[in-house]
Amino acid sequence: MQNAKDSFYMALRARLMAINPERTILLRGAVRPGILVEEAEAPFSQLPNDVFVLRWTGLATDVDLASAMAAEQCEITYQTCGTQSFGGLDRGRVLSAMDEELMAMLQPFYTPKLDYTATPAAAMLTQVFWDEPAFGPTAINRDRLGRSASVMVYSYQEPGE
Repeated sequence: MQNAKDSFYMALRARLMAINPERTILLRGAVRPGILVEEAEAPFSQLPNDVFVLRWTGLATDVDLASAMAAEQCEITYQTCGTQSFGGLDRGRVLSAMDEELMAMLQPFYTPKLDYTATPAAAMLTQVFWDEPAFGPTAINRDRLGRSASVMVYSYQEPGE
């Protein structure tokens, strides 16, 4: 399932760069698109603001098909304090903008599966696909507004995976 997880993340990352190239994060001295995978980063004491954080939370398989299919739950969390120029009073608008960005990043609901252990990434035989997101309610944490969306990501297992 690692190839599917990597392909899903890289597709969302490329789509975010096209949708909003200004959404970035400075991480370990490098400016990157404002999306990251929690398990691939050092632990956070608090999630960063204005960034999409992917967290893989569950795994299921269906082996009764011609090829085994794996499904993994991805929780996408994000939060904002709003902008400094508005003193944070625009945090609802900023959260809504992030909701729209996430919906745009997830469409279309598929991407080619690639093996990122090779350089350049090698195309595999199948695609990664996912359901529509299920958005949670707005979470309020002091001066931050946040939300999480849950997406089930599917992939057929290929030989050697």
